[in-house]
This record gives sequence, C-alpha cells and structure tokens, in this order.
Amino acid sequence: MSDSLSVAVLGTGTMGAPMAANLARADGVRVRVWNRTRSKAEPLAAQGAEVCDTPAQAVRGADVVLTMLYDGPTVASAMEAASPGLRADAVWLQCTTVGVAGLEPLRELARQWGLTLVDAPVLGTRQPAQQGQLVVLAAGPSGVRGRLEPVLSAIGSRTRWVAEEPGAATRLKLVCNSWVLTVTHGVAEALALARGLEVDPADFLDAVAGGALDMGYLRAKATLLESGDLTPSFAVDTALKDAGLIVGAAQEAGVRLDLAEAGRERFARASQLGYGAEDMAASYHASFDG
Repeated sequence: MSDSLSVAVLGTGTMGAPMAANLARADGVRVRVWNRTRSKAEPLAAQGAEVCDTPAQAVRGADVVLTMLYDGPTVASAMEAASPGLRADAVWLQCTTVGVAGLEPLRELARQWGLTLVDAPVLGTRQPAQQGQLVVLAAGPSGVRGRLEPVLSAIGSRTRWVAEEPGAATRLKLVCNSWVLTVTHGVAEALALARGLEVDPADFLDAVAGGALDMGYLRAKATLLESGDLTPSFAVDTALKDAGLIVGAAQEAGVRLDLAEAGRERFARASQLGYGAEDMAASYHASFDG
C-alpha cells in the first residue's frame, strides 16, 4: 500500500454522501464515489472526491471499497458491476443494513473475488453521519483492522468490533434497530393519542420531563412532528425494509416479535398513505385514515 489510502464509496444517498465527504476531508485518504443517480454524487467533487460514472471506475485500484446502499440485492448488483475494477486484496467495508439472510450472498461474492469482507453496519442517521459521529458495528479479521482505521475514524466516533467473522455485526445491528423502530412507534402513537384525546402534546412532554421516561429521541421526533418538517434522517420506506429484516431474522431464529411485526405493518400503512419518503416519525400518520 502507498502512503495514501484509496477508498471507493458506492452509494451517496442520505448516509453515503456525508460519509464520503468526511473521508474526502481526511488526511491521507483519496476518495472516488459512484451513485446510480450521478447528480446525488456530483456535489462531492467540491469536497475533493472524484465522481465516477460506473462502479468499476470507482473501485479501480482501491484499497478499501465501502458500500452504503439500500439493501442486499442493490449491494450485490453494484459490486457485480464493480467486479472488473476490483483489486484481489481489497478490503470490502460493507455498511449497508442487509440483514442476516442478505449477507450470505455478499460473503460468497467476497470469496469469489478474493476480497476481505468486513461486516460494518452503522448506528446513526443523517446528522451523525454529517458530523462523523456514527457508531460502526464491525466484524472482520483482526489483520485488516489497522488498515481500516483512517476510514473508521473519519466516518465514526467509535467502532465496536464484535467478532472476527462477518455476520456478528449484522445481527447486532438488527437488535439495535429493533429498539430504534419500537421507540419511534411509541413516540408516534403517544402523540397520535394526544391528538385524539385533545391533549396538548406540550403537556405530555412536560409531564415526563426529566424523569426515567424522558429521552432525547422523544424530544427530537416530537419536534419534527410539531414542525411538520419530515425531511428524512431515516425514511419510512427504509424503516419498513429494516423492519422486514428484523422480523425475518427473528422468525428464522424461532423468536416471536409481536411489536416488530405490528410496527412493520404500521410503516407499510404510512407508506401507502404517501409518507414513504418522509422521516420515519411519519409513523404518526398511520394512526389516522388520511
């Protein structure tokens, strides 16, 4: 490896774009980016990243390939397209939430191409991504961890290495996301009930203020709903996808998750009502007919 680290970022959406921007600003890191919709990647040129037309162009010669896309099949498709440009000794930092079953085809692709796969989903939404304050949940061989340090320190506040073998981080991410989605629905339903019972939401928030039932997340989502600005930090349709991954993994493990299953249906209803691209706090609207 040269003194500088070459990193390819495939996927520059809500999360991938700020991650790529932080990498481009990091010392000793050269960044190429690709996104299916090129216009979403182009602003990164001003940050110092090279915007590429194809995945193969983006990954050519890269030491590290970071994928942050929508789901497992999307990642597999992008990496298939990238394969002509991949270095056999590259590290694949797979940050997309793909679920337990979705990771298996990616492991096979890594074996096929001689890549070292590091399973590395992240905790955090748009703002932490912009601030480089994500928590990276990582599972992969200890021998490549030092090589990844400049990447991990640029995108996150800390990295939680949980295992040598890919898969363990994905399982932990599903557990964490099950909590996030449950809390989201709890906030949404409490505020919806307040509306239905003609209770001022401010009275509810004041009643729990400073106690064990208060939390920053409650305040943040309540503020979004009060403002009516549901610009997504994490969109309803993405939450719906993740809820499906959680329920599927639980069923495979023989675990019944009643709240997760009901929550998945709630996100589906919100999406059907036209809120699929809005912040997942729009679960609130699933409490009403329209």
